[in-house]
Amino acid sequence: MSGTGKRSNSRSRVKPSKHASNDRDDDVSLRRRIPNRRPRNDSSIRIFNVDLKIALGLSVVAFFFVLFLIYNLINHVPQAQIPRVVTPFPAPKLMDLPQFQGEHKESLYWGTYRPHAYLGIRARTPRSLIGGLMWLGVQDGRYSLRHFCQDSDGLSQYGWTDHDGRNYGHQMIVDQEMELATSFLKSKGEDSGYGGDWAVRLNVQNHKSNANEELSRSAHLFFYLADEDGNALTVGEDTLGTSENSLLASGSQMDIGNWQLHLKSEDHLEVHYSGFKTPHIHNLSDLVQENLGLQIRKFNRLQLPDSSDDYPSILVFQISAKIPFKADITLISGTGLESPRVQKRISSLTGTSLTSQLKEKQREFDSKFEKTFNLDNKVDSESIIAGKAAIGNLLGGIGYFFGQSKIALPKDLNLASQDNSILYWPAELYTAVPSRPFFPRGFLWDEGFHQLLIRRWDTRISLDIVGHWLDLMNIDGWIPREQILGAEALSKVPKEFVAQLPSNGNPPTLFLVLRELLHGLKKNKFTAAESNNISSFLKQAYVRLEAWFQWFNTTQSGKEIGTYYWHGRDHTTTRQLNPQTLSSGFDDYPRASHPSEDERHIDLRFWMLLAADCMHSISELFEEENNFGKEYDTMVKLLSDFDILNQMHYDNAYGAYFDFGNHTEKVRLRWEETIVGHNYPTRELLREVLETPKLRLVPHIGYVSLFPFMGRIIPADSWILEKQLDLISNRSILWTDFGLRSLAKTSSIYMKHNTEHDAPYWRGPIWMNMNYMILSSLYHYSREDGPYKDKAKTIYGDLRGNLIRNVVRNYHKTGFFWEQYDQRNGKGKGARVFTGWTSLVLLIMAEAYP
Repeated sequence: MSGTGKRSNSRSRVKPSKHASNDRDDDVSLRRRIPNRRPRNDSSIRIFNVDLKIALGLSVVAFFFVLFLIYNLINHVPQAQIPRVVTPFPAPKLMDLPQFQGEHKESLYWGTYRPHAYLGIRARTPRSLIGGLMWLGVQDGRYSLRHFCQDSDGLSQYGWTDHDGRNYGHQMIVDQEMELATSFLKSKGEDSGYGGDWAVRLNVQNHKSNANEELSRSAHLFFYLADEDGNALTVGEDTLGTSENSLLASGSQMDIGNWQLHLKSEDHLEVHYSGFKTPHIHNLSDLVQENLGLQIRKFNRLQLPDSSDDYPSILVFQISAKIPFKADITLISGTGLESPRVQKRISSLTGTSLTSQLKEKQREFDSKFEKTFNLDNKVDSESIIAGKAAIGNLLGGIGYFFGQSKIALPKDLNLASQDNSILYWPAELYTAVPSRPFFPRGFLWDEGFHQLLIRRWDTRISLDIVGHWLDLMNIDGWIPREQILGAEALSKVPKEFVAQLPSNGNPPTLFLVLRELLHGLKKNKFTAAESNNISSFLKQAYVRLEAWFQWFNTTQSGKEIGTYYWHGRDHTTTRQLNPQTLSSGFDDYPRASHPSEDERHIDLRFWMLLAADCMHSISELFEEENNFGKEYDTMVKLLSDFDILNQMHYDNAYGAYFDFGNHTEKVRLRWEETIVGHNYPTRELLREVLETPKLRLVPHIGYVSLFPFMGRIIPADSWILEKQLDLISNRSILWTDFGLRSLAKTSSIYMKHNTEHDAPYWRGPIWMNMNYMILSSLYHYSREDGPYKDKAKTIYGDLRGNLIRNVVRNYHKTGFFWEQYDQRNGKGKGARVFTGWTSLVLLIMAEAYP
């Protein structure tokens, strides 16, 4: 695999003790100075006797030593060595810091940490109680069970309109004629078990006044509770009658002690249940559907059978009622055998008391939103609604995962396993996710952008997330770019995409939020408590960040000093128009047509500059007593040198910065007929190269071209700055009325498929993360003295307005945020419910930039 160069590690950087060699020298000299005190008149017979005994003793020792060697040679069993790639980084974990223990840890114990489910609750612990919601919808004239977020359900709307990331959230779901509002609330009382209690309100309404009578007659909801430890759950004594006895289930769990699950409602509800003994939760939908199907076939009734496996670890409760209705479900922890306050706690988390608390939490959310982002007089009311949904969806999409990543190994490595892969150590990850239906797991490239928003809302949560990611680092300083942890996460990913390649990196975007935290410390923007937490975090993170930097600096370096290229491109492909650069995050963005070690990627140069600058700032902050601070300073000066940058990447003819590599523009995809088994002819779309490539700049203007601009390397008075402003504002190149397109219309690969089935991804559509970074630099240059200040200000205002208008319009029209936006008409495309980095539109509204 590419990128398997020599790597430095923490042990090779440890200096030997300055006393070690001196101790050895002193010992030798001391032994030399000891005089021989043996008397000179010893007889020769005496000496001979002593030497003979020694010789005999040595012979016996040698004999047994030889026998030992022979025995080991005969019975040798090779010891399997654990590859370095699955060896954790040898340093204290960030999550062991005191700031992440105690009250902080307990306050985040429960949450809506299953983002792939429409409503999923769990604790931040590997073996948790798990709660969730399913319901029956109608699709193609048949009942269909909704459980996990997926486009095929065809919901008109779903997503958190409010969420504070800690104790409260409100979500609106529209499924054809049914409107389902789900609210979540946590409460910690003196009698509560660890992590406190929680409640869920389910509010079902008709979405339209003229709803079809049959469809709106009743709704069937299914709320379940499962114990990942396999502990048996007990069904309440009178589950079918909720008016007299509200107890649905009870049990015991190590962290929270005894617990009870209660259901309360002022409406008439019909309740049925099923219990399952199974270690698998991700296929619960199938079990419920099988039960319902059996009941319909046997008894012609759409209800669970009110029966259970012995010692069930999962209980599912069917709640059926005529629309409209409300139901409150609450989990009370630490109940014990005798707890007179249990009923009072139940009452406080149901009915009118729950209504009052939810309203108060909504007011608190609104107040904090305004205080944090200060949108008054900056945007209209529709934009504020979308902005609240952006932060709400991002915080509501934070998940907790536990499991082992699958790591791909070189094919020539002799392993017992046939798939040439190995499992990472068991690890946990607390992280935001890009998209609940499509990407409900951690992505390293995305997470740095997520944290630009989350850290402004809640610094402690942001540090917690970044700490979890850095604790995933192996001994070489590598972090797997995609985290597929646990059975539920694995169920959403095709098998062939699970294994991670340890030679491939991913943009170290976490340095984006670290840069902001460092800047805030220097400018005294945090409270004393926040500053202490950030400082202690950075101090403990330093050794891991250093290893991360060194991993990039050694494995992704180019042939010349200060050059880098993304390893992992396929130089043997015959099907891709331009070999993908998946590790860069820009997937199909055009690079050199023929991958080689001669490449220089300008975006990776930016990420290395950002990382080096952060490392230098941390070194200065803590006055590190080593030479690394000076080395980072030298690296920053090298990578920000404007003349060197221009010599390596600037093209005067285009007025743009480009990658460098072995390239030709004369490449195309052409249909060719091939013969397969039994002389059966078929057609394949294959790559055809029409001229020999040569080392040159790669002439494709797009997001990658603007990284020197995004990095603010270009002086404010340079004529090259004006060239970048011209590229940005030119409608024939990057400018649209909806945002900046990812690749210029003038590119030979603009909007071209990369293979027969790979539609253009980063070859034209508008992406919010890059538009945010470009807008940030426009804002910077609009405030810097120079001849292009006014021009930058005008472009900034126009681009900001275009981005906000388009995202807000799409949100109100479709009910969703989108992965990307069409550069021709502004319509959302790609994954929907892609709050991820599209939520950066809120920072654009607030004009909050690094």
